[in-house]
Amino acid sequence: MISFTLNGKETQIDASPDMPLLWALRDELKMTGTKFGCGVAACGACTVHIDGVPTRSCQTYLGDLDGATVTTIEGVESDAAKAIQEAWVELQVPQCGYCQSGQIMSASALLAETPKPTDEDIDTAMDGNLCRCASYARIRKAIHRAAEIMEA
Repeated sequence: MISFTLNGKETQIDASPDMPLLWALRDELKMTGTKFGCGVAACGACTVHIDGVPTRSCQTYLGDLDGATVTTIEGVESDAAKAIQEAWVELQVPQCGYCQSGQIMSASALLAETPKPTDEDIDTAMDGNLCRCASYARIRKAIHRAAEIMEA
């Protein structure tokens, strides 16, 4: 039995320690907001926060989570996440939307650490979060807008 905190709730799961967190979330816990993209931690669609750090859940194994705190798109509630979500809607960032949960998780972690990011900060934090629709310019603009929202 593996125990961890998931979106603020103590969670236990009886699954193989070799099971990727992504599949435990989607298949065992029925939380489908975290998406499968590539399976090799290269695209960012499966990004969650583990102990506050953006982490690719497709390459994170349940056995490594005992006692950790995991936050998914369903449970992210920080001021940064709320500002990101508001800016995403205001600027109509998504096109197909598939990558957006991973984008939002990475962007909210950035703003939590760096409330006024530069373009370089954004590029570094968002590196590896791929968008099939290439909405990168809107993503960057929305992160800057979210920083303004947080400041107000």
